[in-house]
Amino acid sequence: MNVAIGASTVRGTASAPPSKSYTHRAILAAGYADGAIVEDPLWSADTRATARAVEAFGGAVEREEPEGRLRVQGFDGEPAVPADVIDCANSGTTMRLVTGAAALADGATVLTGDESLRSRPQGPLLDAIEQLDGRASSTRGNGQAPLVIEGPIAGGTAAIPGDVSSQFVTALLMAGAVTESGIEVDLSTELKSAPYVDITRELLADFGVETAEIEGGYEVPGGQTYDPEGGSYAVPGDFSSMSYLLAAGAVASPDGLTVTGARPSAQGDSAIVEILERMGAELSWDRDAGEIAVARSPLSGIEVGVGDTPDLLPTIAVLGAIADGTTKIVDAEHVRYKETDRVSAMAESLSTLGAEVTELEDELYVHGGESELTGGTVAGRGDHRVIMSLAVAGLVADGPVEITGAEHVDVSFPGFFDVLSHLGGDVTRDSE
Repeated sequence: MNVAIGASTVRGTASAPPSKSYTHRAILAAGYADGAIVEDPLWSADTRATARAVEAFGGAVEREEPEGRLRVQGFDGEPAVPADVIDCANSGTTMRLVTGAAALADGATVLTGDESLRSRPQGPLLDAIEQLDGRASSTRGNGQAPLVIEGPIAGGTAAIPGDVSSQFVTALLMAGAVTESGIEVDLSTELKSAPYVDITRELLADFGVETAEIEGGYEVPGGQTYDPEGGSYAVPGDFSSMSYLLAAGAVASPDGLTVTGARPSAQGDSAIVEILERMGAELSWDRDAGEIAVARSPLSGIEVGVGDTPDLLPTIAVLGAIADGTTKIVDAEHVRYKETDRVSAMAESLSTLGAEVTELEDELYVHGGESELTGGTVAGRGDHRVIMSLAVAGLVADGPVEITGAEHVDVSFPGFFDVLSHLGGDVTRDSE
């Protein structure tokens, strides 16, 4: 599907979708349990992949209408050997978190995904499982999927780098809780995207699982049981997805836009609020009500480190192209290992649309003061976050911004273009 976004203003109220990060973890945590209900989940291409994995390990996931809650029958800490290959599609979170679960099964599990996912690094997690006396290999010997994981592991200590993906830590903490002796994770390098481990630990606590931050890493005692209070867990709103709505309000809403579902949580991407304020956006956040009001404002370039918030880079890059001055996005090398190389994707796409950018190994400079967004055609690159951020650029470009392959927003925000249109955005799909 190709989508064209024309210059337009937005107004009104929109609700952020539920958090993808929390939904992945909640579905798998309910799988580790005897069973649980997941309230307010994001039901998207990525989270459906995690649900399929839970079913492959012997659980069951039933979506109840019209509420949309998920009733999960778990495998109670003892995943069965899957009868078939687990296809994680385009979901890196699924593959990494499920790799930990696979290491508990008494036999071999094969994990694969689409072309993009099969190019993403998994080697450190495979090494960690080997350190825990499991067997883990890449079929091509390059640390990338397809992966073959064989257990069961009983726990122990694993050293792992922290600068590739925090999801490796999450996978080990979630699996370690149901091992015999627990798992200690020693970080050999500084942890990137640390708030995502905070999300994991917050959710695990809600499921009755204890974890601890220790000097140089984390630990989780073994022999624990996943058991959320009242048998259910409610997923909070997603600040990563919220960033596109807030950015749209800051650049294209003279009358103001309100985003609901914005209750505080451990999500690092709530930093988008502070980033917009630093750039000069007229913004207020009622944390008790979970509502953020934002209106179009003159923006100025700033320097932003994305070491802990890699998913915000596309949003910040587009804001930088619209703001006066230069926006410097630093500490960004790990953002190259997402669904696509997001640093290059945003540099090339914004250049196509008329922006002046400078791309370095781990930095992206967007020279808004020297830019004039003229519109054009850009590729979605199979990356939901690139697509939604470029849609924001279309709201203010002099000509339409056409995004090819725009259907990939289904990964995290299935109704994004409907919401944007409802708010007043000029949205044209190629099927219309």
